[in-house]
Amino acid sequence: MNLEPVQLKARYDQIAPDKSEIYLLVAGSKGSLCQCVLPVGATSLPVAHRTVEELWYFVEGLGEVFRQGMNDGQPTPVTPGTSLAIPPGKTFQFRNKGDVPLKFMIVTMPPWPGDAEAITDVAGLW
Repeated sequence: MNLEPVQLKARYDQIAPDKSEIYLLVAGSKGSLCQCVLPVGATSLPVAHRTVEELWYFVEGLGEVFRQGMNDGQPTPVTPGTSLAIPPGKTFQFRNKGDVPLKFMIVTMPPWPGDAEAITDVAGLW
């Protein structure tokens, strides 16, 4: 757990299993916060999480998010101000449809345990 303030960095901390850029922020005992960035023209790889739930809040860009079993199987359009949940065990995938990076904040509960959390041998929409 980190109780000190954390400033958003200019460069990402790691590449997620879905190939998006992750900027780590604060982490508590029950959850963690990061910013995710998907470059212009990019589409993430499809993944599912074994145990964690995520809450996403979009702050910049235009995109679409596919979530298995939701929205009648259609991707959900996302713009600044959109929020959505990623349940454990559900495949998801997202893509940038705009001309600026797609940026969103992610709350992960419990905190992200590491790349072994991601199931990567799943079929996506794109």
